[in-house]
Amino acid sequence: MSTDPLRAEVERVELLGQCLSRLRQGASLEDAVLERLREAQARVRGAREDGSAWRRLRASPLAPVEYDVLACAVAPEMEPRVGWLFQQLQPGAAQPVYPTAALIQELLALQPADGARLSSVLSEDAPLRRLGLLERDEGGPYSPIRPSRGLTPRLLGAPEPPLSLPGALRVPGTARWEELVLPEAKLALLREFLLWLQHRETVVEQWGGRAMGGPVALFSGPSGTGKTFAASVLATTMGWELHRVDLGALVSKYIGETEKNVSKLFDAAHGRDVILLFDEADSLFGRRGEVREARDRYANQEVSHLLARIEQHTGPCILTTNLKGNLDPAFARRFQVVVEFPRPDARAQARLWRGLLPPRAPLSPEVDPEVLGSAVSLSGGGIRNAALHAAYLAAGAGTPIGMRELALAVWRELGKEGRDVSASELGPLRKHLPKELGPC
Repeated sequence: MSTDPLRAEVERVELLGQCLSRLRQGASLEDAVLERLREAQARVRGAREDGSAWRRLRASPLAPVEYDVLACAVAPEMEPRVGWLFQQLQPGAAQPVYPTAALIQELLALQPADGARLSSVLSEDAPLRRLGLLERDEGGPYSPIRPSRGLTPRLLGAPEPPLSLPGALRVPGTARWEELVLPEAKLALLREFLLWLQHRETVVEQWGGRAMGGPVALFSGPSGTGKTFAASVLATTMGWELHRVDLGALVSKYIGETEKNVSKLFDAAHGRDVILLFDEADSLFGRRGEVREARDRYANQEVSHLLARIEQHTGPCILTTNLKGNLDPAFARRFQVVVEFPRPDARAQARLWRGLLPPRAPLSPEVDPEVLGSAVSLSGGGIRNAALHAAYLAAGAGTPIGMRELALAVWRELGKEGRDVSASELGPLRKHLPKELGPC
């Protein structure tokens, strides 16, 4: 007999399965079996009342029948004997190791009138599926009911399996709020976006607020202004992963394949602690074009399908764009938060220089972040590149990072724009450029 409250749930399900098997064979239930079942019922009831059995669910308290269904679904993954027992009880089922609604109705000895209640509990908008706890294929009472990926390890306190999303790549690393250089008003918007994640349970489950997908945010602004970094800050704050969606991997030239790829992505992300980042979304989420031929019509259908899945997904999605005006107004209304990322002013650039120069690198006393910040207008991404390039120049020369290395690094960064750069554009940094410097 297990003292673990969650194991007690599994033992109860196993006993119910054994009882059902004997009853189907026409055998009577022995007093000893019934006594074990009563003891298991009492342990389960006590654990549910004190909240110890399902404490790792991170969800509001559920109804008794919802806990019953959840226990039936996770039991085969926690105890293989239950999986074998379920296979014997439902031979020929698509995934016999997992219970169907029909089997659960028998296990719980529900009357036919209670079948409607069970169907309601398993509906898509009911807590078990809306909160991403259970998954179910459409197929009526004989479709398998499975715990969502990662739920069983979470309940057992084990590490969740690595998240792999088809069509998306994990953005590694962590980011802190103090590293994010933005006006306070923009930081406030980012914190408000977090509220949609942190307090969904309160607003929807406790206060009865309307359940919606998302939340969905739009980050707009020039390249290098911190949009992806801000998404990393949000993911780090939540303790979640950030995955950048590879639009090229989703879109296929073959009819029907794009929709399949999109569905695979969102199905894999369902119920997982992950933020989906759609970088440069204006390339795909722009104004839908005029239909001139069949391919145009299909392209619009692809976009509509992707937009619909983003709206339906119960999890955060962030779209970034360099050109906010190109986004379809019909979709722009559906964002919970819109944050415009400005190019940093001189003061912000000085902060960026301080934060992006390698912290343990030797610096020449002449290096002044205030001068660097006011000398040339660079984005945060440009400053990051220039700071690292200056560090490598200094390391190669065996010297501290000085204004000479920084001026040359800024010069090189400006040269990436594909135009002729005049030394005069460096302002006070010009005097530090090497005399032998050639064109960018």
